[in-house]
Formats: sequence, C-alpha cells, structure tokens
Amino acid sequence: MTNDIDTREILHQTALNAPNSSGVYLWRNQEGTVIYVGKAKNLKNRLSSYFSGQKDIKTRMLIARAVSIEYITTTNEYEAFLLENNLIKKYSPRYNINLKDGKSYPSLKITKEDFPKIVKTRRVVKDGSLYFGPFPDAYALDVFIKTLYKLYPVRRCKTMRKGTACMYYHIGQCKAPCIDKIDKKSYNQFIDEIRKLLENKGEQTKKKIEREMKEAAKNLDFEKAARLRDGLKALTVLQNQNVVETFDSADRDYCAFDREGEMVSVSLLSVRLGKLSAHEIFRTTSLSDDDSILGEFLCAYYDKKEKVPPSIFLLDSAKDSIDNLKQWFIENYGFCPSLSLISVSVDDDGAKPYVHRTNAALTLERHRASVRMALQNAREDIIRRSRKKCDKSAMEELQRVLSLSTLPRRIEGFDIAHIGGKFPVASLISFLDGNPDKKNYRELRLKTTDGLIDDFASMKEAVSRRYTRLLNEKKELPDLLLIDGGIGQVNAVDAVLSSLELSIPIAGLAKRDEEIWLPHAHSPICLPKHSDALRLLQRVRDETHRFATSRNQELRTKENTVSPFLQILHVGEKRAKLLMKSFSTLEDLAKAEEAQIAQVLHVRADVASEILLSAKQEAQKQARRKKRIAKSLDESGTTAEKAAEAARAKSLALAVAEDEAEYS
Repeated sequence: MTNDIDTREILHQTALNAPNSSGVYLWRNQEGTVIYVGKAKNLKNRLSSYFSGQKDIKTRMLIARAVSIEYITTTNEYEAFLLENNLIKKYSPRYNINLKDGKSYPSLKITKEDFPKIVKTRRVVKDGSLYFGPFPDAYALDVFIKTLYKLYPVRRCKTMRKGTACMYYHIGQCKAPCIDKIDKKSYNQFIDEIRKLLENKGEQTKKKIEREMKEAAKNLDFEKAARLRDGLKALTVLQNQNVVETFDSADRDYCAFDREGEMVSVSLLSVRLGKLSAHEIFRTTSLSDDDSILGEFLCAYYDKKEKVPPSIFLLDSAKDSIDNLKQWFIENYGFCPSLSLISVSVDDDGAKPYVHRTNAALTLERHRASVRMALQNAREDIIRRSRKKCDKSAMEELQRVLSLSTLPRRIEGFDIAHIGGKFPVASLISFLDGNPDKKNYRELRLKTTDGLIDDFASMKEAVSRRYTRLLNEKKELPDLLLIDGGIGQVNAVDAVLSSLELSIPIAGLAKRDEEIWLPHAHSPICLPKHSDALRLLQRVRDETHRFATSRNQELRTKENTVSPFLQILHVGEKRAKLLMKSFSTLEDLAKAEEAQIAQVLHVRADVASEILLSAKQEAQKQARRKKRIAKSLDESGTTAEKAAEAARAKSLALAVAEDEAEYS
C-alpha cells in the first residue's frame, strides 16, 4: 500500500513539474509498456487534472497501473493532435479507444487527372496526386470543401463519363468538362488557385471570398454570407502547418541538444515513412565544447549501419565538427547520409507566416520546426535534471550555511497578506525535498489583528496557532521554518517557539537585499545570487507570498460581492437591491426617514422603523472599523518605541487566540 502511495506521489510530482506548453504524454506501466497516450494544450494543467477530484473507474485503473509519465512538447496543439495519432497507432495502448482502430485523420486530395477533382481521404497512396494535411478537424475540412465547390465550378463525380453531363452542370455548379464545356487549361486555372489557397499563397482567392461574403450580406442573402464566412474560418484552421506528419516518406532524424554546465541532454526525433515514429532523450555529462557534442553523440548512437537514415538534420552548433562526421560515416559504413545544419533558438516559437513561399522554403521551414521541437524537448529535460540536482545541492548547502543538524527536507514558510489591515491572512506553505507539497498548504484567518496593521503580532499568532496544533496532535515538525522578513520578524517567531519549548530552526529572508537572518544575529548571511540554497529559499518565500495574496484577494472579492444591506434586519436579496438603488450606501440609508424606507420597500411603519434602527447600527460598526484602521495606520508610522508598546498591548489578545486555536 505504501509503495502505491509513493508511486502516485511521484506521478503527481511529475505532473506538477510538466511545462505549460502543448504536447503529448505517455503513461507506462511497470514493464515499461505504454498503456495510454494523450494530448494536451497545456501539459501541466492536463496532467495535474488526473490527480484532482473524483475520476471514473477507467482513469483510476490507469493511475493505479502506471509507474511513470513521459511527455513530448510540441510547437502547437495541432502538432500534438497528429503526434498523438501516430503514437497510438504505434503502441496500441490499452486505455486508448479513439484512433486505435487504425483510422487516421483526413487529408485533402487533388487527384492527378486531366480534370482533377477535390476529395477528402484518409488514405495516402503514391498515385501522383497532391495531398494536403492531415487535418485533425474533420468538420473544418468538410466546410472548406463545400465552400470550394460554391466558389469553383469543378467536377464532383467519382468517374467522369464523356458525353454525359451530371446534375451539377444543370444547376450551374460545374463547368462540365465531360461534355467539353471547358478546356483543360481553363479548368486547371481553378485547380491552381485552390492549390495556392491551401499553400497559404492564395491572397487573391481570400479577397474574392471576402468580397462575395460582403456582397451576399449587402443583398440580404445571409445564408450565403454565413457559408462563405464559415469557409474562411475553416481555411484558417486548415492552414496550420504540421511537422510531425508529412507526405515526404523519406526517412530522416532530427537531433538537437541543450546543456547546463556539465549536464547535457540530447533529443532525437525519428521520422519514418513520413511520420514521427520515435522520440528519445539521452542524458550524459560532458565538459566538451558545444560544437563537438552532437558529433560525439552521433558517433556513439549510430553503432549499426541499419540505424543510419538517408538524412540527418542537426542543430547548427555542430558546424565545426561536420567534416569530421562525414569522414567518420564514410570510414565506418562506406557512405555518408545527408547532413544538414539548421539554425533555431529554444526561445523561437516558430510562429511565422507561410505567405508567398516556394515549396523548397516550406520544406525547409518544416525541417526547422522539427529541429526546434527536438531542442524544446532537450531544454525541458535539462530543466527536470537541474531541478533535481539543484534541490539536493540546495538542501545540502542550506544545512552547511545555516549549521543545521539535519538535512532540511521539509521547509515551511509563512507570509502575511492584508489590505490596510483588512482581511488579514497568514499563508503556510510546505516544501518537501525542494518541491512544493501542496497537500500540506494551510491558510489562517487571523483573529487578533483584523482591522489592524501589525505584521509582528500577525506572524506571532500564525506561528503560535500552527505549532500549538502540531504539538497537540503529535505530528511531524518541519526541519526549517522560513519567515518572509528580517530580524524583527525572526525574533518575534523565535519567542513564540521558545514559549512552546520547540527548537525548530528559523531563518528570515529579507526582500530588499535577499539577506538571510537568523534569530538574535547581529548581521545577515549573504549568499551569491546564483547560490542553489538562495534559489530554494526564494522559491519558498515567493510561493508563500503568492498563496497569501491570492487568498486575501478571494476574501476581498467575496466581501465586495456581498451587499452590506444584507446585514440589516428584515432585508433579503430583493430588498437589498431596492435599497441599493434608492440609497446607494449604508450611511445614506441610516440618514433616511422611516416613511422613505416604507415607501421603497412597501412595508409597514413598524418594520421600516426596525430596518432603520438596524441600518444605523451597521453604519456605526463600519465607522468604528474605519477609525480603528486609521488609528492603526497612524501607529504604524510612529516611532519604533510606540510600535513596541502597541505590540505589548496585543499580547493578551494573542494568548486568547492561542487558547481558541487549542480547542478549535
């Protein structure tokens, strides 16, 4: 049972560490078999959703049998669609249903005939026809083809019978090449326009569709205008280009790498028969220069002649070793594959228009997109490796710098959020082994400082309530407590822990200069900006701030959406709206006459009198609250001596709050 829980926790952590980009993910069981393939517009959000809320039996079984999750990032969601299709065909995962039957996404085919026709097909064969796609959105393809038929009088019949005209000729939707009503050259001008439109070079055709749409709307033919509008929308969908499946059936590999220090991750994409059939990540450590890393990898990877494809596309950082690579292939295998260098950046999103490009330029762009995908996946792997390495080294550095007796595996952080003393919230977040442990996040609505500005007292209350509860419940204590603040906050918390007879190590991280303060220290600890330990403390501090601020905003939103009139006796939702419309504010209502209230709400005089009295009481409460906040603001701006006196005055209230927490 414990192993199952640990495995689920590892899977959940993998999901939380996934990137916020589109891609495909694969679940594997203990034998390494792929049991599910899925796609996602946002990998992190999609994978995290598997571990929240109630799931159906199929999903629960999937999670129970999985031991690892892998993912491949893509440039856009469209590529993820196609890559998912290819991988499902390849692995036939047990828990996939759609696309498992061998059905592929449809393509648009322009037949190779004297008078070509346009058809939707799911089979790509080498018959000389021109293919576009494949298109995951089959509905968009259908709409687009229908629009083409409305714009171009091309044939639709399966077999053209000479001397016999079909129905479409008689209703004016076909030029009838079957009865020689149009010559081959004129007919193929239509086909050429359609081809350019699909290659995103048909600007004139787009303008033609727009003109006809506007003309139809002007003539009140809204049905036709809507058809043309839908056709334009469908065209926009179809003009997305893909890199994971093409109609170029030549085998090829794409290779790129990324590094951080001595850590190197190499990503290899293999395209076979026009489809991305494999994606592999290779990890190593190397002190070699960037220009020799890919050369060293390829010599080790292509250990058999059968593995070498006709073409290999490489990141251009390998330019200095390209001649040595060519010589190595010739000496070992008697031939050299086509080695092409492609220049891309990990920050390049590839979002470039395909307008007015030759076929050669389009092909080059697809190769660039594939190398970019390989580079993105190498970068993601480096991030994963860096996170694991950094977390371990960060904890070890923290233990050394702070002189801790044990490795700080569990770190808890506190932060206070409020607006002018209103809605004070303390956030408690927990990090385990250098990563957020969200199931142990807590929020504390502060009781002793509501309406007051006193971060010292707020921090004291939060820490006292938290660790009094842990002591009473005999639960595990953290290895390190991080406070968002300087020496003042750290000493205040240390006093609370001392009163509880706890010896939890405490550190404060001051935002201004990122200084680390320990209790009763005369000077801070200053770490280098690139220190792993400092980065870990910053992550904890930033997460506490985010969590506290978001909760404070939720409370403010809730308050702002609840009408203050609902606090008044005899007033519900309907009456609150009437009062809001007539009096605007609670203060204005408190100054009104009973007769006005009775007239607005259509109530008796005695009810109006009770409503007025209740309104005056609520208005007085609000006034007192404002004065208290103003006084607190004044106190926060006085000397340190007055602030200390205010803190001592709240100590009694703090003790009461601790008692309440003990019995809550």
